[in-house]
Amino acid sequence: MTGVSARSRSRARAADVSHLNWFDDPVALARSLDIDVFVELIGGAEGPAHDAVQAALELGKPVVTANKALIAEHGLKLARLAEAHGAPLLFEAAVMGGTPAVKLLREGLVADQVTAIAGILNGTCNFILTEMESTGRSFADVLAEAQRLGYAEADPRTDVGGFDAAHKISILAALAFGGAPNLSAAEIYGIESIEPIDMQLAGKLGFRIKLIASANLEDDGASVRVTPALVPIAHPLGQAGGALNALFIEGRNVGRLYLQGAGAGAGPTAVAVAADIADVVAGVRRPVFQKPAHQLQPLRQADPGHRTGRVFLRLLVRDQPGVLASVAEALAKAQVSIDSLLQHPADDGDLVPIVLTTHTAPEAAIQDAVEHIQAIQAVVQRPRVIPIARI
Repeated sequence: MTGVSARSRSRARAADVSHLNWFDDPVALARSLDIDVFVELIGGAEGPAHDAVQAALELGKPVVTANKALIAEHGLKLARLAEAHGAPLLFEAAVMGGTPAVKLLREGLVADQVTAIAGILNGTCNFILTEMESTGRSFADVLAEAQRLGYAEADPRTDVGGFDAAHKISILAALAFGGAPNLSAAEIYGIESIEPIDMQLAGKLGFRIKLIASANLEDDGASVRVTPALVPIAHPLGQAGGALNALFIEGRNVGRLYLQGAGAGAGPTAVAVAADIADVVAGVRRPVFQKPAHQLQPLRQADPGHRTGRVFLRLLVRDQPGVLASVAEALAKAQVSIDSLLQHPADDGDLVPIVLTTHTAPEAAIQDAVEHIQAIQAVVQRPRVIPIARI
């Protein structure tokens, strides 16, 4: 290493950088004639990270980055720039830390057709949901603990709002399906509205709630989604607790592959960055994504109106005769059938939680059923709808 740039020159660091050239401006470091490879660990899709990576690529310098937002939002532009100047652009550390999801999709499965990806890609959300389930505490309480422990930032919206996972699944979908990342096509829902009662009732039905990032190849494009979802407790994704990341990949020929590991942290990130640097040193040359950049197009969003699935519905109703019959009638009217039903003991006077899961149905039909249920006089709040993951 010959040069370094950071916000603070005096900050305590595990590595001694006092003998290196210091650059107050990372763009100046990227343009320095003394460096052969530019490693970007700043973060963020815009600002100094974007400008420095662009500057390095314009000079034909290989770039190694851990910046998922940069790749998810500017991947196609940067891939074209890298190709035009003959510069490798590598980003193994951008997804799942030291767990080699990017290499597996870009290299190991290049001869297969990947049809689906689903997993847990944000350790902060996984920690929060795991703690909520095990302790019964509220989202706000566990989030505050995650911030104290350093799992969550002071402004946690990128994590708990699902945006961090959306960056990562957009990158993986591009690698899997032969396109460029298209973050605007992703449906993104966070975990802020999940309540302890949801965790408790899901558990009684044999499920856990996880933030699931998924991408499915459809006939008319790709369905890319981040949402809280139910997974069976015994499923590997249901067993991935704490801050772990986990991912299923489905290929037409290789079948199902499963990866699990630390998705963040200094150690795993450093391992992934070092692996990319090793590829640069070895002279490895591959397209930034699955195809040469001039052949890439942003992934096309599949029509969500064609999507089917199962859901978990939680209702809060007045404890009076005929309520269950009215709910069943509303579901039948929308042609949605019930798979399982559980009535929880009343906790608040005459109000009773009811939870049910559906059989597979068109999502439009499920939404229609929710509107019918909402109109029932005994239903006192809008039903909580959580999808059951397709895994």
